[in-house]
Amino acid sequence: MDSDATHRVLDPERDPAALKALTHPLRLRLLGLLRLHGPATASELAARTGESSASTSYHLRVLAKYAFVAEAEHRDGRERRWKAVHAVTSASNAAMLATPAGRAMLVLGRRRQVEHLQQSMEQHEADIDAGRLGEEWHDASGIDDLMPRLTPESLRELRDAITAKLGELTARDAADPRARQVVLLTAGLPLAGEGPAAPDADAAPLSDAAPLSDGAPAPDPDVAPAADVPPAVEAAPAAGAAPGADAAPDAGRAR
Repeated sequence: MDSDATHRVLDPERDPAALKALTHPLRLRLLGLLRLHGPATASELAARTGESSASTSYHLRVLAKYAFVAEAEHRDGRERRWKAVHAVTSASNAAMLATPAGRAMLVLGRRRQVEHLQQSMEQHEADIDAGRLGEEWHDASGIDDLMPRLTPESLRELRDAITAKLGELTARDAADPRARQVVLLTAGLPLAGEGPAAPDADAAPLSDAAPLSDGAPAPDPDVAPAADVPPAVEAAPAAGAAPGADAAPDAGRAR
């Protein structure tokens, strides 16, 4: 897949420094906030994240260095505003798995996606409890845990179909005032079926579509949406800067 105006595809061989820049957790969060809420200043992002404005300003400059963000139109001449350059950043799984560094970043990215799902589920449940989401969302939302038997070609076809349908529905709902931000995290992970990591063969998969199953999905406004590390790709995020990534000066280092 090639990059376009909304989707940037990174190559681990050509763009190692850019991928490493994304391994810093604050940078990933800042990028997600800009994608979700639109242009903002370093001070505004500092208030959202609980970081200092010096820290957010530094990390925004690093993101700008690698063309993840760019200056946006200023409301006034006092403080620089930033915007995300693309809606999605991704990298080929096969290319990432080809090198030890790429594999490490891929694993970190997947771990971050799972953390995002947990945070989103907690936010969704809080929104339901507080009445911020109407009953019309109750049946539409949920989590499915299915274990079909598929070939590599069928799994690729399934993921491509999900991506295509998502684009169609997003365009259809763009002007609908009822539309809300939805966290949609998909996973297609083949299992060899043997060994200590294999799931219990007698354990039934869980699904909101199945009888007696609970539902629990989605969004956290202060956490990068699923598009930050999209399903069809797993790009680098993480719990700390990888070796060689830009590190913030001590005075403004993110916690």
